[in-house]
Amino acid sequence: MRDMGIDPSSIRLRAGFFGAEPWTEEMRQQIQTLLGVKAYDIYGLSETCGPGVAFECTEQNGMHINEDFFYAEVIDPQTGKPLPDGEYGELVFTCFAKQALPLIRYRTRDICALSREKCACGRTFVKMTKPRGRSDDMLIIRGINVFPSQVESVLLSLGMQPNYLLEVDRVNNLDTLTIKIEMTPDMLVGGTVRGLEAIERRVASAMQSTLNISPKIKLVEPKSLPRSEGKATRVIDKRKI
Repeated sequence: MRDMGIDPSSIRLRAGFFGAEPWTEEMRQQIQTLLGVKAYDIYGLSETCGPGVAFECTEQNGMHINEDFFYAEVIDPQTGKPLPDGEYGELVFTCFAKQALPLIRYRTRDICALSREKCACGRTFVKMTKPRGRSDDMLIIRGINVFPSQVESVLLSLGMQPNYLLEVDRVNNLDTLTIKIEMTPDMLVGGTVRGLEAIERRVASAMQSTLNISPKIKLVEPKSLPRSEGKATRVIDKRKI
């Protein structure tokens, strides 16, 4: 819309439900600001019944799980043991109404926490937090757990576009992390080599503070990172392990 010169206020869209993969609070704020809508999170899996497993209310602080159809648990992804409310782990569902393909304690691989605190909207269904990521998307780099969503959060907090790619490798038995980030056209037009190097240093410092490791930051041409029709490819792991 921005590229086509369309004013968001000229359309009648007022709210949107967004799902399919984890997205951060910073991403929500960017969508709401740029598109002029209320952005709500929705959660579901094809294996259960698609979108509609859980949804946000007007409070926008967690998704109510439809407990008349699904029994939710959070477990330690390593041991499989249930975790208490408020503690992050892997989300597990038992489906009450699904036929032909019964699912009992189905592991979603999504990392979140549950809350049974009273919601201001009046609903009493248990709430799940926004997924932080997936247990199979989590990278362990030099003993540190890293989620792509953390990188997205840092970029948006710095006012940058969340178009990025993580490349993990191992050099001399030491894990390395390179984060490729697409530049915006204005960075190319008004930027100098020294200015771009300063941006890389600023991003590297912010990433180190959040991830607790020191990644290499590499700015790349706009729209040079691969796009996909489905879930975005965020990680390339070249380690032979």
